[in-house]
Amino acid sequence: MGAVPTPGDRRTLLSTLAALVLAIAAVVTLGATGSVTFGEDPVAGRAEAILAEVPGPETGPVCPLDKRYVDEQPAGLRPDVQAGFDRLRSAAQAQGVQLCVHDSKRSRAQQQREFDQAVQKFGNAELAARYVLPPEKSMHVQGVAVDIQPLASAAWVERNGAALGWCRRYENEEWHFEYNADYARTGCPPMLPSATGS
Repeated sequence: MGAVPTPGDRRTLLSTLAALVLAIAAVVTLGATGSVTFGEDPVAGRAEAILAEVPGPETGPVCPLDKRYVDEQPAGLRPDVQAGFDRLRSAAQAQGVQLCVHDSKRSRAQQQREFDQAVQKFGNAELAARYVLPPEKSMHVQGVAVDIQPLASAAWVERNGAALGWCRRYENEEWHFEYNADYARTGCPPMLPSATGS
């Protein structure tokens, strides 16, 4: 037979159990009131908001085709967009074309930094927004856009990407492509003059 617990052992066990029960009760109560969450609580219409906080790579290795650019690994894109990009890159490789991803997913904070730098470069927010949108309007933040370099590679995507859901969206950005699976069926929408639409 086992040893009989002493009164001290029983008190320790009871104290531990009581503390555990109180901790569980506190967590359940706080969870029910919304004061504590376990991960991100799903909220209807908030998927983009959650994705918007996911940062993308800050940089990548030098693009072997043109050392002015990098070739970052697109990370943080929406899963369907990532799969679409993998198909695009495979199709390009099959035709002997290399795509360097100069930029892809950005968080809100990364996009804000880009926008602030563009404002400094162009002198005001209106001019800056023709090339870099504020975070709340950027497709990079939503995880559906990639910037392809060099321009010869971007031109290949413009000619071949629509069949795979990738379209160039702005006349003044030969490198910027956005993914929508419907584009493979409907074709690319008309290009806008710039990110601001004008």
